[in-house]
Amino acid sequence: MKTRFLLPAAAAMLVLGLPEVFSAAKSTSDLMSPARRQQTVETARRLTRPPTPAPVPADLPHAFNPPDFSLPDPEEVKATQAAAPRPGAPRAAGGVAAPVQPAGPAGDRETLEVLASKLVPGGMFVVGGKSLLIIGKNRFEVGTKFGVTYNNQDYELELVAIDRTTFTLRFRGEEITRPIKPVR
Repeated sequence: MKTRFLLPAAAAMLVLGLPEVFSAAKSTSDLMSPARRQQTVETARRLTRPPTPAPVPADLPHAFNPPDFSLPDPEEVKATQAAAPRPGAPRAAGGVAAPVQPAGPAGDRETLEVLASKLVPGGMFVVGGKSLLIIGKNRFEVGTKFGVTYNNQDYELELVAIDRTTFTLRFRGEEITRPIKPVR
């Protein structure tokens, strides 16, 4: 018997018989019955309507704006009176008391300590054998002189040394060494 005609004939019977096998199974609907769907729609409508609030009595105090809220506290009044200028105090232009200037550092060493504490280096790296200190977006190498403003006064500092973990600043013959703490 020759199989040359047998294989195509078997394939044709299989192809023609498959639709009948799959269509024989009855499919069920994914939708609920109309009565059940209507009940769900009514529940959804009832839940989406907000209930009407009960009327509020007229004499109920307002929680966010109590009476006398805009008046100052008694403690605030006392503090204002205590901070009022005393007779004989120095006055600025316009008759207003002059603000008291903070006492500055006493000497060069104290000035250098205050200025160095205000500088926050981001790190250091070495390029071509030169150590560079990073402060903000600026890079400084050893020997650089740069200006720092503190209490409306300009100071000139010199970067004397940069180590892997520390840097040294000089101001008028005084030197101070500070750690390099990268900002995180």
